[in-house]
Amino acid sequence: VLSGVPDALPSVIKAYRIQDKARNVGFDWEEREQVWDKVHEELSELQVEIKNMDKDKMEQEFGDLFFSIINAARLYHINPDNALERTTSKFIHRFNYLEERTIKQGRNLKDMTLAEMDEIWDEAKKEEK
Repeated sequence: VLSGVPDALPSVIKAYRIQDKARNVGFDWEEREQVWDKVHEELSELQVEIKNMDKDKMEQEFGDLFFSIINAARLYHINPDNALERTTSKFIHRFNYLEERTIKQGRNLKDMTLAEMDEIWDEAKKEEK
């Protein structure tokens, strides 16, 4: 069933395609809302491993969480790769705004507090609307 998914695909796309192929043979949630229980379960498992600071198990649980979130995206007809790209672009735009505004003020990001940076970050968010 899964053999048609190329190993060379980027991992987000590969996860999406694998889940879609599994769906084609009936291996899927009865109600798409059920996926959120799985997402919460995986997040809880990750939080446990973060407390234990076991790098290997943390990575495994982070992967499980990503896989569950990608599954949720599939169930809601959201392209997870596009969604991540949009958010990354938004972050870049806001960070560039922060950096440019800081330079105009004659300041250095490294010398600012997070609260000071957040204030400018919020300006960038307002500018987008």
